[in-house]
Amino acid sequence: MIATNNYFKEIEKIDFSELPEAFRKGHEFLEKATDRGNNWTSYQSSDTIKKTIDIYLAKLNEFVSNNKKADNKQRKKIRQQQSSREIIQEALIKQSIVNPDGSSKKKARQSASKENEVQPTLVERIPEELRFIKRFVNLNGKSKTKEELLRFINSLQKAILEKRIRKTSPYAEQIKSIQDKLVETYNNMKAKITIQLKPGTYDEFKKLTGEEKVMPSINFIKRYIGMNGKTGMKEKAKQLLQQINRAMDKGKVADNDPYITEIQELKKNLKVFTTDKVQKTLEIEKAALNGLEGILGCACQHLNGFDGKPSIMNSMDFANMEFATIGLKGKWYKLIGDPSSNFTAMVFGKPKMGKSYLCIDFAGYLARHHGKVLYVAKEEGLDYTLQQKLNDKDVAHPNLFVASILPDSLAQYDFIFLDSVNKLGLAPEDLNRLKHLNPTKSFIFIFQSTKEGKFRGANTFQHDVDVVIEIPEKGKAIQMGRFNQGGEMEIFESYSHAA
Repeated sequence: MIATNNYFKEIEKIDFSELPEAFRKGHEFLEKATDRGNNWTSYQSSDTIKKTIDIYLAKLNEFVSNNKKADNKQRKKIRQQQSSREIIQEALIKQSIVNPDGSSKKKARQSASKENEVQPTLVERIPEELRFIKRFVNLNGKSKTKEELLRFINSLQKAILEKRIRKTSPYAEQIKSIQDKLVETYNNMKAKITIQLKPGTYDEFKKLTGEEKVMPSINFIKRYIGMNGKTGMKEKAKQLLQQINRAMDKGKVADNDPYITEIQELKKNLKVFTTDKVQKTLEIEKAALNGLEGILGCACQHLNGFDGKPSIMNSMDFANMEFATIGLKGKWYKLIGDPSSNFTAMVFGKPKMGKSYLCIDFAGYLARHHGKVLYVAKEEGLDYTLQQKLNDKDVAHPNLFVASILPDSLAQYDFIFLDSVNKLGLAPEDLNRLKHLNPTKSFIFIFQSTKEGKFRGANTFQHDVDVVIEIPEKGKAIQMGRFNQGGEMEIFESYSHAA
């Protein structure tokens, strides 16, 4: 049994290069979250990290256990192979005598073939590489224009540049082959061309696309979200509900499925929708929708198409585009500028210099003028010192919420302050994941500092945010971000609600 207390000892027996991509990513996540087992603070303090690691360990144990059983079965199968072959041949001969048309013979062959068929691994998400391999396989025999082929090439190269596909990938050789083939075809074609893959290449790539399969529960959740807010979905909703019930009856979605709770909830909503004659559209509550988006690893608005901005635009058109900004005013505008409505910022400074006062002041301003705010005070907790800062700045407001932990759902908040990232045990990957799962929200990350006054953590933190605010000396904040380079502010100046 692989557990947190013996993980790094047990995995020495495992060759991760032979495991599905999901397990390799799970291993990388655990290594980073625990500093290779040297620090389990983030696991113990963050419910999100704990849940992720626990699910990974459970699935890893299940996979290892199934492989051991499979190895035992394989050894037994080899010992019995000769006698089994003779039995099958004898059965085929008998079937041919009974049915001269060969139908039973064919059925026996199919049955024997099905027994030897390798079952795909069920995963939450197909690896990016296999998605592109499947897309490439589906080109076979299809007629494509240069523009269509260019879109494929651009999306593949973007995935490589963004390191969603890496050189260390087990499918790196196939991805390079696909890229070379697409570029060569694009350069040599004139207008339209029918893509023909070599039989050997087609068979090899087709086999790869069958190695992993998305869990039925995940597919049901995707289809459910796709119906949200659309008219004319009654019949599809009925079909989806029937298919979910059938899958549960047959054990394809079992009680130990990691998403059984979500499946039960969406079943209730589907039943209400399909039986209510007045309700015209399926409506998913915002909090529930955000939770489901988190499972899928994407934002709901991207499921039904693109956001309307092309990859390449004329500079004149781009210059005339309008982007939504928050509309900061007063001292906050002088310090930060006017960032977009989903900006990210980091704040750091030595202890007792005023960074928490600054952030609580900012949280109060945002709550009064721009939306709901969550202030996660992991460093101080919900104690007297936090209360004193709220009272000193007079920032308490119905739109401002405080917490000592980072909740699983951030659906109801527009701005989230994390004080501090270090105490919460979050790595750069964790912050990127938070932003990815909550693309419309703003995050303010607060960092502890070293004795030299630098923020504590990897340089990646600073590169991944829009705004960097430093407290170099007591009571003074300077800003080095993208919106108002060089902005400054006195932290302890008399507070005004109009600011």
